[in-house]
Amino acid sequence: MSPQAVAGPLLVACGLLAVAGVAKAVSPHDTARALRRAGLPVGSLLVRAVAVAEATLGVAAAVAGGRVLSGAVSLSYAAFAVFIAVALSRGWALSSCGCFGEPDTPPTLLHVAVDLGLAAGAGLAAVVGGAAPLVLAARRPGWGTGLLVVSLVTGGLAYLVLARLPRLRIEAAAP
Repeated sequence: MSPQAVAGPLLVACGLLAVAGVAKAVSPHDTARALRRAGLPVGSLLVRAVAVAEATLGVAAAVAGGRVLSGAVSLSYAAFAVFIAVALSRGWALSSCGCFGEPDTPPTLLHVAVDLGLAAGAGLAAVVGGAAPLVLAARRPGWGTGLLVVSLVTGGLAYLVLARLPRLRIEAAAP
């Protein structure tokens, strides 16, 4: 498998990681609250620091690629999936996972599935050699434009599934 074949899934994972990191850095309170409900004594300052690292990892992997950065992106999503799965299985009262710094976006099984899909895509990029998606896009402008457009659309759809769909469910269930 070529690096170009895994550039799209890696770019989507990196983009969402960077956007979520920035959102949590700006508004860390929901994530800190979710982690405290899980029994972790975490404050907003620590969430902010980790969020900056998360955003930096997303940007670095998109620009530089490589097995290590792609693997780290994959492990991040795997950790997110595990946290959400444990929270759901133990019935923790999470009104929000805080992924995008938004209130009232409760985690769902679909969230776990998306996180696992993103982990798999980034993990495959790590195995193949960790293509640098933005560098590949710049080297091949026609192909790169398509990569960027499809990745933006896919990332936008994933964002809607993670951040907006749970809110629609809540609104639909309200009297």
